[in-house]
Amino acid sequence: MKYNKYTKNSILVSEIGLGAWQLGQNSGWKSMSESEAIQLVEKAFDFGINFFDTAPNYGHGSGEERLGKALKGKDRSQIVINTKFGHTHTGTLNFSSDYIRESLEGSLKRLQVDYVDSLIIHNPPSEYLDGHKNDHYEVLERLIEEGKIKAYGASIDTYDDMKLLMDTTNAEVIEAFFNILHQDAARAFDMAKAKEVGIIVKIPLDSGWLSGKYNAQTTFNDIRSRWSKEAIQTRATLVEKVKHLVGADKNLAQTAIAFCLAYDAVSTVIPGNVNIEQLTSNVRSANISISKDLKEKLENLYQTEIKALNLPW
Repeated sequence: MKYNKYTKNSILVSEIGLGAWQLGQNSGWKSMSESEAIQLVEKAFDFGINFFDTAPNYGHGSGEERLGKALKGKDRSQIVINTKFGHTHTGTLNFSSDYIRESLEGSLKRLQVDYVDSLIIHNPPSEYLDGHKNDHYEVLERLIEEGKIKAYGASIDTYDDMKLLMDTTNAEVIEAFFNILHQDAARAFDMAKAKEVGIIVKIPLDSGWLSGKYNAQTTFNDIRSRWSKEAIQTRATLVEKVKHLVGADKNLAQTAIAFCLAYDAVSTVIPGNVNIEQLTSNVRSANISISKDLKEKLENLYQTEIKALNLPW
């Protein structure tokens, strides 16, 4: 495992992290038992993973609770935890600055820790990202002073939102939607490096499409059922083009994760893992090197054929 810089006051983080949404009792996705969740975290430790990303709404709080149980007894100074604010454990949305402290206290209790390394606003409307117009960042600064968090930021999807956050706040963390089929966030990577903002890459496999296991005939009965037949056909066509560039002899999922790691601004990537087999495969991505030529070809594919499509999330 390789380790990268995250925030100014954080230890280095494993470039493959563990996204903890799947640890909870989730609706819309396959759930796992508590023992399976703890085993997954233990295996992550065996692989050298020290970065864990979670949120109050993952499994209505059970994701944080199970992660807390799995981390109990570990050396806290060697673990980096990122949690979120805005999507509540009851399934509602509350982005009010008055709710930040209450949300964090709930997360700390469920995680059984005294502090988190970062607290980020969870996919908020863009208007909440302007530090000149919101008092959220004053609250977050106080939480740093109190030692309850070490850094803050936001989970966002576009260059414009990333730039707004970095221009108007002291955010040190951005969780960015970035993968081969969605590269807009990369336009903000140089700015993030210059401002020493750690980048967490979310959805590196585009909700499973870049695993290569879906095609134009695939139907979904979970949260991905939101895609129309036309959207599925479009993605299937694009994935075939990606496969052609990557090569039939290469593991598409591992290459897709390695593509994200080819950017110096990226601190860690958090692919989904619903079992130890997937976790093992994802960790192996750290050992794959993307050639400059392939990286440029995948970037060109996005610029010439994908960008204008504005693919729905």
